Amino acid sequence: MTTIPLWLIVNPASGSNSEAAVAALTAALAEGGHAPTRVLRLPTDPLPTRATLEAANVATLAIFTGDGTVNAQVAQLHGWSGAVLVLPGGTQNLLAKALHGDVDAPTIAARLGRGELRRSRRPAVETSAGHALVEVLAGPGATWADVREGVRDMDLSTIASALGEAVRSTAGGASVSVSEPSLGKPEGYRAVRIDADDGTLTLDGYDAQDWADLAAHGVSMLVKRDFRQGPHEELGQADAVVCTSAEPIALMIDGERRDGTVRETFRCVTLPVEFLASDAVNS
Repeated sequence: MTTIPLWLIVNPASGSNSEAAVAALTAALAEGGHAPTRVLRLPTDPLPTRATLEAANVATLAIFTGDGTVNAQVAQLHGWSGAVLVLPGGTQNLLAKALHGDVDAPTIAARLGRGELRRSRRPAVETSAGHALVEVLAGPGATWADVREGVRDMDLSTIASALGEAVRSTAGGASVSVSEPSLGKPEGYRAVRIDADDGTLTLDGYDAQDWADLAAHGVSMLVKRDFRQGPHEELGQADAVVCTSAEPIALMIDGERRDGTVRETFRCVTLPVEFLASDAVNS
């Protein structure tokens, strides 16, 4: 398996990025024979396209950012013959954890140097607003993503206004129902979370019956950085589902806000992109 030359993408605005962290990562890559031939720093440098990587004969694109940036980058690489190395450089790092376990970036770099990674393709959730590599949150609860943006930038005024809007939307926005096939409560939920980790869609429903529930969701998003830890109901699995609502459905795709329509179809697909995964986690 050819893994060099390697390019590295870093983002100083991501949760785990710092000059010291980037230095430790590049040192670990170099020690294993994968010193980056180019380091791209967002947002100064643009995300490379498939054509750019092919022109430079890049074999591995290492991405040391959060899940949202990984999603945006992978969307430009469909059909690329190289491999993507996802490193935990954000706040949640759910994709990096799925591929490598809960370890830091230098540990993954060392595994690469020892030949302990293998190429694989991953299932994803297809939506009208793009593919989710980790998860989709559909419904009024998706507006909590706007609060996360304020927390990420430590912008107190943005946090305050977004928090108020998230609470109002979650409490008063139109509920989302899983209508085809019919799963869960007919009246729907404040949010439906969908992932494709098991090769099919897995759905959870989130509701907010009172202020305690709203607070629990808020804590999960702002403190634990994981909406999935809030109170929820397991709805089941399906290869494809249709969600409906009386209002356009707000979406949060891999932590980033998107806008949907009153009827959204979600499908489990396999992306035409290969990732490097740790043998110890994905054997």
